Parts: sequence; structure tokens; C-alpha cells
Amino acid sequence: MKIIISNQSELPIYAQIKEQIKDQILNGQISEGTVLPSIRKLARELGCSVITTSRAYSDLEAEGFIASAQGRGSVVLSQNNSLLREQYLKRIEEDLSGAIRTARLIDLSEEELLAMAKTLWETQ
Repeated sequence: MKIIISNQSELPIYAQIKEQIKDQILNGQISEGTVLPSIRKLARELGCSVITTSRAYSDLEAEGFIASAQGRGSVVLSQNNSLLREQYLKRIEEDLSGAIRTARLIDLSEEELLAMAKTLWETQ
């Protein structure tokens, strides 16, 4: 598991940790059943507060990505297909929203944007 903290990010540190772990779970880099580093160990490795890593793990647990047990640590849960699909749909919507905003900045028409998307779809 690799986490990079940026002091220049708009996201708070706990959110950076949470999002990076979530992305690694969704991308399959961290698989089901993997035991995550303890809250204290991760805080030490990242040079941040135990409260910060605790908040990241708590949020991940609330979102159904991990389960934590006192004395046993935190384990990556099996990803329910509908949860996984919803996370990917959210990511697609965010990416498409950004593309639409950029297209509007240069007065690209809807037809031109859709043609570009169709071409990319066919070549991927």
C-alpha cells in the first residue's frame, strides 16, 4: 500500500489517506482480506497524527470498504458488485463533468464532444 500526502492538496490529510486507500481497493491493488497497517503504524509511516489515520479508517469502514476489530486490525472487505459499480459511476460522472466544463470553455459543441467521446470509446 502506497500513500502520498500532499500539504498543497485541497483535501485534508485524512481524506487524502481515505481516497488513496479506496482507489487502491477499487483498482485491485489492495485485495479482499488484506490486513491494513495498524492506525498507529500508518500514522508513524506517514508522519501524521493517529487521530488523522483513525478518521480515514473510520470513514472507510462507514463506506463499507474495511472492517475493523479491536486488537485484530482493519481488513479489506469483499466489494459488493453494486457498491463497486456505484463508486465507478461516481468517478465517471466526475470525469465527464470536468470534460464538459473544459469543452464549454473553448465553445466545443455537444456534437463535437460526443463525437470525440465516441472515437475514444472505439479506440480504447
